[in-house]
Amino acid sequence: MTAIRAPSRPGAGIVRSSRSFVVGGAAVPASPLSAGLYVVATPIGNLADVTLRALSILAGADLILAEDTRVSRTLLARYAIETPLTAYHEHNAAEARPRALGRIAEGQALALISDAGTPLVSDPGFKLVAEAVARGFAVTAAPGPSAALAALCVAGLPADRFFFEGFLPPRRSARRERINALGAIPGALVFYEAPGRLAETLADLALELGPRPAAVARELTKLHEQVRRGPLDRLAAEYAAEETPRGEIAIVVGPPLAREAVDDAALDDDIVAALRTLSVKDAAAAVAARHGLPRRQVYARALGLARAQR
Repeated sequence: MTAIRAPSRPGAGIVRSSRSFVVGGAAVPASPLSAGLYVVATPIGNLADVTLRALSILAGADLILAEDTRVSRTLLARYAIETPLTAYHEHNAAEARPRALGRIAEGQALALISDAGTPLVSDPGFKLVAEAVARGFAVTAAPGPSAALAALCVAGLPADRFFFEGFLPPRRSARRERINALGAIPGALVFYEAPGRLAETLADLALELGPRPAAVARELTKLHEQVRRGPLDRLAAEYAAEETPRGEIAIVVGPPLAREAVDDAALDDDIVAALRTLSVKDAAAAVAARHGLPRRQVYARALGLARAQR
């Protein structure tokens, strides 16, 4: 059998129509699409993670709505897709949304993609989908990559129940308040975070949730993928002592720890004993770590006991 050499770049030397894509050196015709909105998941890093169905929709659509056309062109070029692109993001959605819905009303098929992963997950697009549904247009999902689910897969933590929070508030007080509100959820918690706030966020998670097991997943599916696992307090200390990491980051926090219950009287006894040699802050931290309790909860009790002793 004579080996056939693939073209040096996608689509080079291949006879193809504009509604096709190239995989493994072969042109694949796109399936015909009915009018409607197609919500398409795209790779979070490794471009090989895209599904064949996603490629067929992107090649067969009349228009692709992309969060950042510069980012999306890299994916389309990889698979020699020539469908027109237009920007759709939070800053132009009010003007772009009526135009997109108008094209669907005229019988066109539009694909919605984000910079990476599944649209509407910490990305714009909800109002477009909601209005398309309200107007009776067909809305179809082409599922695929998701950083949140990928992080859950590699975290090594219980994932039968989880809550996706996305990005926490950037201000520390609001962030701590929100984490505290999430503390009682009986499942894993999944967050996205910017590299510059990672150490602060881990410290706040440890403060509010106690030493729960967690994982920090960085640059998933990319060349420098890294997953670091450990208790929240240890991860916070490690990242605080290092240079700011790079890349996209997801944090997975395990569900509330199943600990032997401690009654209020016994907890107060431990706090009082710790206060004999430690400051209120350090006593609260020591007792919280011993019992696996959030430091904020123990600190409030320690503060009250310290005042009562004066």
